[in-house]
Amino acid sequence: MQEDKDNPRYVSRLTRDTLALVLAGGRGSRLYEMTDRRAKPAVYFGGKFRIIDFPLSNCVNSGIRRIGVLTQYKAHSLIRHIMRGWSSFRSELGEFVEVLPASQRTDGDWYQGTADAIYQNLDIVATLRPKYVLVLSGDHIYKMDYGQMLAFHVEKGADMTVSCVGVSLEDAKGFGVMNVDENHRVVSFDEKPAEPKPMPGSDSVALASMGNYIFNTDFLFEQLQKDAENPNSSRDFGKDIIPGLLDSHKVYAYPFKDPVTGEQPYWRDVGTVDAFWEANMELVSIQPELNLYDESWPILTHHRQLPSAKFVFHEPGREGKALSSIVSAGCVISGADVRNSLLFSNVKVHSYAQVRDSVILPEVDIGRHCRIYRAIIDRGCVIPEGMVIGENHEEDAKRFRVTAKGITLVTPDMLGQKGPASVG
Repeated sequence: MQEDKDNPRYVSRLTRDTLALVLAGGRGSRLYEMTDRRAKPAVYFGGKFRIIDFPLSNCVNSGIRRIGVLTQYKAHSLIRHIMRGWSSFRSELGEFVEVLPASQRTDGDWYQGTADAIYQNLDIVATLRPKYVLVLSGDHIYKMDYGQMLAFHVEKGADMTVSCVGVSLEDAKGFGVMNVDENHRVVSFDEKPAEPKPMPGSDSVALASMGNYIFNTDFLFEQLQKDAENPNSSRDFGKDIIPGLLDSHKVYAYPFKDPVTGEQPYWRDVGTVDAFWEANMELVSIQPELNLYDESWPILTHHRQLPSAKFVFHEPGREGKALSSIVSAGCVISGADVRNSLLFSNVKVHSYAQVRDSVILPEVDIGRHCRIYRAIIDRGCVIPEGMVIGENHEEDAKRFRVTAKGITLVTPDMLGQKGPASVG
C-alpha cells in the first residue's frame, strides 16, 4: 500500500487506522511472590504507576486510541485498574480501551500462546476493520512513538514489522534475536539462542525483539488462521509465526532509536526481582534515563485522591526525613530516616526506623526501630517493631526470598499476614 508520506497528516492517518492489542495475560513467574496476587502487567512501578500504564500511555501519546487489553492470569486488579484509570475515552469518536479477557471464544480453551490470544479475538478485530493491527507486550517499561514504527512499516511495504532493541550478546540469550540484512529485512530468527549472532556493524550487540508487532490486518487474519490449523504449533508469535514467514513474506525489524540522536532510548524488561529493584532504583538518581517528568510524553494512570506526603518530628535522633528518595502521596515519615529509596502511596514509616536502598510498595506500615536495606516490601505488609531486613541474608532466607544479587523480597504471606483487603 502506497501512502503520501509528504502529507502532514501522514502519520496521524496511519495511527487512526490502527487497532492496538496489548498482551497482558502473563504471570511473570520470575517475579515469584510478587505475582502471586496479580498479573505481571499489574505490578506496581515508579511510585504511582503500574507496568501496563506504559504501553497504554504510548498508544495515547502516539495517537492510537482504539485499544484492546487481553487478560488472563489473575486479572482482577489489572481489570479494576484499567476500568478506573482508562475508561474516559470518547466512545462517540470511536475511541476506547476495552478489556478482552480469555473467554474460550473459539474452541473452549484459554489463551494458549501470544498468537492464539489474538486469534481468539479475530471476530472483534473484524468488526472494527482497522488497516493495521499493533500487537504490544504489556509488561515492559519504555516510552515509544508507535507512529514512527507504523510509518516505517508502510514505507517498507512490510507484511509484518517487529520492533527491536540492541542488547549485549549475553543478554540476547533470553530474547528472540533478529538477524537482518542492510535494509532491516529479517533473514532469520532465533528464539533464545545459546550463541546469539551480532547485528550488522557490531561485534557485541544483537537485535532483540521487544515483543511488539505491526501487521496488515488481512495478512494477520491469514497467518493466524493457518497457525490455528497447524496441530504442531505452540501458538506463539516468536516460536511459530515469525519463523514461518521469513522465506515467503516481507518481515522487517524496526530499530528502536531516538530519531534525533540515533541513540537507543530507555527500555527495561522488569521480569525478575533484581531487574524490578534496579529499574525502580534508577528513578531515584539525580537524572534518571527514564524521565517521568516529561510533560510532552506523560505516563497516565489511575491513582487515589490522597493527601500530600508528610514529614514530622525534628528532634535529636528522631527526625522525619527522606534524602535522595521518591516519596508518593499519602506517605507519612514520622521521625524516621529514609535514604535512596522509593516509597509508593500511603506508606507509613514510624519513629527511629531506617530505610535504605529499598522499594516500598503501597500501604506498607514500617514499625519503630526497624532497619530495612536493599529490599522490596510488597503492598500491605506491616513490618513489626524492631524487625531488621536485608542485613543478614542467611537469616532473611529462612522466611523471605533473597535473590542472587542480595535483594530481599518480603510479602504479607511471608510475614503471616493477610495483606490488604483488596486484591493486587
